[in-house]
Amino acid sequence: MKRATDRPRRTVPARAAALLPALVASLALLAAPAQATTGGATTIASSKAQTGSGLAFTPLSWAGATWYGPGLYGNSTACGQRLGRRTMGVAHRSLPCGTVVKFVHRGRRVVTRVIDRGPFARGYSWDLTNGVRRALRFDGAGKIRVAVALKYAKRDAGAHTASR
Repeated sequence: MKRATDRPRRTVPARAAALLPALVASLALLAAPAQATTGGATTIASSKAQTGSGLAFTPLSWAGATWYGPGLYGNSTACGQRLGRRTMGVAHRSLPCGTVVKFVHRGRRVVTRVIDRGPFARGYSWDLTNGVRRALRFDGAGKIRVAVALKYAKRDAGAHTASR
């Protein structure tokens, strides 16, 4: 006679596990506080930590990442940019082109934008370009910490910050 404890455990399919970070990031974007504009500068009331770049990010979370590039250099990305050896950007399946994302790997940080669609490798949420991979000293495929920018935070009137 079989007992309830004899049943095999159910596991979360790899595809569902890979989509979880994207779902969390999307929900964070939807739950962002309302925006107000004052004198041309966009402000956002947020309790999220702000970086020196003037952006407010979601909390860091772990996600699977790979990198891509060789064999694709010279081709156009899904967002219209030409992919090169030093191109800084990432590919994501559902985030809009231009979404600012922060990556942290072994103490190194890179803030870049979504420039392409992907990854097409099963179980991964992000594809890093070679430029981002080298800046982070990311080995190839594995776990990386990710935070998605919610909105631009309040800036000084004349300040301009680059996100690259």
